[in-house]
Amino acid sequence: MANIEEKIENRLSPIINDLGYKLYDVQYAKEGKDYFLRIFIEKKNGIIDLDDCEKVNNAITDILDEDDYIKEQYFLEVSSTGVEKMIRKERHLVENIGEIITIRLFKQIDGYKEYVGKLIEFDDENLKIELDDNSIIDLERKNISQIKKYFDWNN
Repeated sequence: MANIEEKIENRLSPIINDLGYKLYDVQYAKEGKDYFLRIFIEKKNGIIDLDDCEKVNNAITDILDEDDYIKEQYFLEVSSTGVEKMIRKERHLVENIGEIITIRLFKQIDGYKEYVGKLIEFDDENLKIELDDNSIIDLERKNISQIKKYFDWNN
């Protein structure tokens, strides 16, 4: 599926950029019996509304149909990344060095299945984050199920 995502990202990125947006991520997934192609966009002022999503959707629908990367019937969704945007790619990690992130693990490590901290550095095998108490923790990437930008819903 990643290969399809990369092809679609490479094809659509210049088109979306020309519209004044940035293509943040492409996700192609099967959920139940249905397939979904999700296109996540951003723009400089950070506020994506329904009109923005519709504009991008209208610009890419025919291109996706013509290129025919996906043989199955699927649902196309164009949306904002949201405040807790997913961090899935190396470039997303680079963009978030020094930022607070939430890391979910497949299983508990040191009694925790989720960590929130400042992303200090990363390599192919580990992520290093600084916790609230200023301690540093290394987490093996193979143990990480999800990384998201942190947003404090209480403030």
